[in-house]
Parts: sequence; structure tokens; C-alpha cells
Amino acid sequence: MRDFFVPDLCRVRSVFMLLITSELMVLVLAIVQANDGWIDWNYFALLSLFVQWTTLTSAALICLLRSRLAKLSVARATLAIALIVLLDVLAFSLFADSVLHPQPGIIGWQAIAKKLLLALLIVLMVLRYFYLQHQWQQQREAEMQAHLTALQARIQPHFLFNSMNTIASLIATDPELAEDAVLDLSELFRASLRTGDQLIPLAKELDLCKRYLAIESLRLGPRLKLEWHIADGLERQAIPPLTLQPLVENAVYHGIQPRPEGGTVRIEVEERGSFVYLLVQNPKPKEDCDQHKGNRMALSNIQARLHALFGEASVLKHSHQGEVYTVTLRLPKTIKHS
Repeated sequence: MRDFFVPDLCRVRSVFMLLITSELMVLVLAIVQANDGWIDWNYFALLSLFVQWTTLTSAALICLLRSRLAKLSVARATLAIALIVLLDVLAFSLFADSVLHPQPGIIGWQAIAKKLLLALLIVLMVLRYFYLQHQWQQQREAEMQAHLTALQARIQPHFLFNSMNTIASLIATDPELAEDAVLDLSELFRASLRTGDQLIPLAKELDLCKRYLAIESLRLGPRLKLEWHIADGLERQAIPPLTLQPLVENAVYHGIQPRPEGGTVRIEVEERGSFVYLLVQNPKPKEDCDQHKGNRMALSNIQARLHALFGEASVLKHSHQGEVYTVTLRLPKTIKHS
């Protein structure tokens, strides 16, 4: 039901935002209604009670019927939701009219008709807003997918040339090691061409990082030191493909390669509460405008993809303390089954 334009009203956050929005509208109406002073508090209290009850019950009904509504076209779903809300408003209007004006046989149909008209206009405006938000989100996800495709199609030329030279030098001296390097490089190419998956298990991304580092270790030798701290039980954590590997590649390219003495790349994955944290640490890069620009572009690309997939729950930040540069990635704990 990802393609349904109405947000999931079974979630507390969505219902809370509806309640806040409706309460603000009630406040505006109470201010307009007031003859003396800034606000008619009696009108505000009664209307607020009415609106909150209709909002909650309508949201509950739409939540229960969401799976069926999602199968309809946009026009039919809009009509069905409007009908649900209008019937709900009608029921509460009749109930409120019987409580406030308990005279048998007398129903204020004109007042009820005004409420129904106002409810219809509000529902149509809200649904229009939801539809535009959904279209914008789909467009953004399409753009992020295009960025991912471009990222996956881009193999750093310097890495490719260096890898081929390393493999060529190993063929005569250590053919088995050269064969392993070819297999690792082919797996990196395979991952760069796999554009269909938005999320993959963390275990696959870590395996890709290890293959990349195995190739770089052949070239850099003892200059490249590695530290792995991976918590148990996070193998199936969902992560966008080519998220961690570019961070590791940046750590080697910016933090290790320019230093004659080399340094240590530390990769850490741990769980804290409902989030999973991934850290990549390396020696602080030397001041180089071109390298820093490329690094910032990679971080911006990854951040945009994460936000499109996980929203505000995901965080990507970078910092340096002393001579250590750290990139921290926070993901909501999500299981990827395949």
C-alpha cells in the first residue's frame, strides 16, 4: 500500500497531526465567531469536542478500511473517504442536535447542512494536500533512484586502474591471490549494476566493503590497517545498497592513501534502542579542496537517499576530533528478509 496517497492513519503521528490541524481550524472559527473579545470560548469548547470526535472516528474508519481503499483509483478513493467523513459528521450532528435541542421532532437541518458542506470542503482540501505530498514523494524517490543508478554505474577510475595494475602484478607471482582479487572486483561490478533493490541486508553491504578493502589491502599493504567491531544479530538490518561501501572508499581515498605512513580504518556497527548506528573512522584528511568537495557530494547523495527511504528517522553526520575523522550513520531498526 506504498502507492496509496493517504498516509497511514493507524499511526499515532498521523492522527496527532490531524488533531492538531483540526484544532487550529476550530480556533480560527472561534475567533471569527466571537462578538466580544478575541475568542468565543463556549463556541470553541463545543466545536472542539465535535471536531475531535469526528476526526478520531473518521480516522479510525479510514484506518480499518485502508487496505480496501488502497485498491481503488484516486477518484474513487477520494469519493469513498469523503462519504465516510460525511456520514460520520451527519451521525455526530444528529446526536449533538438531540442533546443540545432535546425537542422531539425538531432537527436543525440547516445547521447540519452547513456542517456537512464545511466538512466536505475541508476533506477535499486535505485529500488534495495528501495527493500532492504523495506525488512529490514519488518524484523524490524517482530522483533518488536515478542518483542511485548513477552512483552504481560509476566506478572510480583511479580504483579500477589501480586494481587492474595490482592484479596484473600478482598474476606472475601469486596467481591464486590474483584470482581472488578478480573475483572481488567482479563482485563490486556486479553490485554496481544491481539497480533493482532499494534495500538490502547489512550482511551484503558489509561483504561488499570487505571485498573492496581486500583489493585495497593488496595495493596499500601494511599502510592500510583495519578494525572491525560488528555487533551480533544485525545481519538482516535493512540498508540501501552502496551506502556503507562509498563511506569506506572515502576513508581509504581521503584518509589513508595521501599519508605515507598510512593509518587505520575502523568500521563499527551497533544497536542502540530502536536504531542501528554505523561508524566509519579514519585519519583526518589533509586539506584538499577537490577531495573535500568530492567527499561532501558523496555524503549529500547518501543523505538524500536515506531521507527518501527512511524520512527523518535516518541521520548522516560527519565530525572530527583531533586527528580522527568520523562519519556516523543512523538507521531505524528494520529487518530485510531477503
